[in-house]
Amino acid sequence: MNSNSLTPLRVLVTRPEAQQAELCRAIEAAGGTALRLPLIRIDPLQDPERERFLSSCMQDLDRYQLLLFVSSNAAREGAQRILDYWPQFPIATDVFAIGPTTAATLNSLLDCAVQQAPTGMTSEDLLDLPRLQQVSGQRIGIFRGVGGREILGQTLEQRGATVDRLEVYRRTPVDYPATRMETLLAQGGINVATVHSGESLDQLIAVSGNNKKRLTLLPLLVPSQRLAVQAAAAGFCHVIDTKGADAPAYVAALQEIAAKADKLG
Repeated sequence: MNSNSLTPLRVLVTRPEAQQAELCRAIEAAGGTALRLPLIRIDPLQDPERERFLSSCMQDLDRYQLLLFVSSNAAREGAQRILDYWPQFPIATDVFAIGPTTAATLNSLLDCAVQQAPTGMTSEDLLDLPRLQQVSGQRIGIFRGVGGREILGQTLEQRGATVDRLEVYRRTPVDYPATRMETLLAQGGINVATVHSGESLDQLIAVSGNNKKRLTLLPLLVPSQRLAVQAAAAGFCHVIDTKGADAPAYVAALQEIAAKADKLG
């Protein structure tokens, strides 16, 4: 078997529907099977109070010294909000992104320079950047979904910045009957599962029903050590940190699993 082949693998892909395509295509191009089960839906805000706050912040965008985008969803939705008010992006504002996919999305949509952590794809990695160490007296906007982790905002506030949480979408769990997971495990033959966030991990467990024990015996791919610890605590026996949330990181991890399976076979 080709060392890059994923032929033995039937991979459960749980990303939101609009974000599944790249990973599914990469799996299928390498000979694997992608079984789609989106666990989180990305929805509009539908919150008048948040909309009013966001509109006010967008009008004053040039008053921010830094803008941070936590995900590709935040990049897409946030860029659209910005372009509604600013056909030309304010040149004095520094832009930061978590992960290369988020950075590439911003660069394409806003045509601006985007900085990211060179050795990691988490909030903690971004906070280690020199530019984010001395932020006292500066105004920072964090584009994100409703809720989410607070470490970015809280840490930057502790460093003396004024931080606005610019919430541009909401995440809604997608429910399935327990029979759906039973069918995927039995007839679909899933032998690898993937999640990309703590919310999708929680929802994967929620929809597994009586099939949780079978599910936790499968290799589970996650994008960070933080999520790997969370998955292990939830009972997953074989958790693999891909060290990145993009398709190439996941495919590289899947290739290692397939190669090991080929040797055992």
